[in-house]
Amino acid sequence: MRKYLKEMTELMGVSGHEEKVKEFIKEKIDGMYDDIYEDVMGNMIVLKKGKNSSKRVMVAAHMDEVGFLVTKIHKDGKLGISMVGGVDPRVVKSQRLLIKNEIPAVVNSKPIHLEKETSSVAKYDSLKIECGFKKDEDAKKKVNLGDMVTFDVKYYENGDYALSKAFDDRAGCTVMMNILESFKNNNTKPEYDTYFAFVVQEETGLRGSGVAAEYINPDAALILEGTTAGDNPENEPEKWATHLGDGPVLTFMHSGVVLERKIFENIVETAKGMGIKYQYKMRTAGGTDAARLAKSLGGIPAGVISVPCRYLHSPNTIINLKDYDGVYKITEKLLIDGRMIAE
Repeated sequence: MRKYLKEMTELMGVSGHEEKVKEFIKEKIDGMYDDIYEDVMGNMIVLKKGKNSSKRVMVAAHMDEVGFLVTKIHKDGKLGISMVGGVDPRVVKSQRLLIKNEIPAVVNSKPIHLEKETSSVAKYDSLKIECGFKKDEDAKKKVNLGDMVTFDVKYYENGDYALSKAFDDRAGCTVMMNILESFKNNNTKPEYDTYFAFVVQEETGLRGSGVAAEYINPDAALILEGTTAGDNPENEPEKWATHLGDGPVLTFMHSGVVLERKIFENIVETAKGMGIKYQYKMRTAGGTDAARLAKSLGGIPAGVISVPCRYLHSPNTIINLKDYDGVYKITEKLLIDGRMIAE
């Protein structure tokens, strides 16, 4: 169930630059599907035919991660960046970055010996990225405006916990990959024709999923995500959205949408029937591609299952691997039993 997590989270792919992630997925799932389609946006849609072709189910997870693009090349050879997706500038200072998946860099940070004001938050226009270039002419030989910049982080496991970047939403992508592999290895099928949509540009406005849905025209959808835990040590429990170790997160509402009630109840009942510990998302901030699908075509009913992530949208996000396993198990059961169709 955790086969692809390390490789997928270490891949680089901010919104609009998901090519390497898509190439990796396509290679690993070769021979596990009945049809495959790539659209002009960059979405990759994989069909696994079901026992019953009367309905279509869409399962979606986004390939993109938060990160940055190069927006300035300064005369001293240092670079300026702008965020792609929501990245708090407080987590960027002194971090190691990777430009174009090949050039190492570090973000400037004034040492405490020289910084009297430590409570202020740096703005992006004050950040300078150092790559070892001495002047702009040197930098321009290797770097262009618009180049992708990502956190330079390696995957690490310790017991039930894993740390990396990009669990949002490579966790959801790997769940879909694992389910496709399980269908092949166990010679099983979903109840209905199921379209696994590896979508792009979620972090910049839920852009890819609506285009994918127009191609699929599903009767129902399931969004797999990495969601905010909020159980940081400094936060009171009342401020937690979810908690690591309390199981998959089942969402009944978030910014932009109230989820289809019957689908939500089917997800809850499936988790209960399997004896899988689960939790509800207790804060409604943030959103998923379910909000886009609610406004696509004639409105697509959807459910959301997520892996809780501590320190989301940072270079060092933590998940509980048992929570991740639960997302996989519930999702596979829903598809095999056909319970994503709200009848």
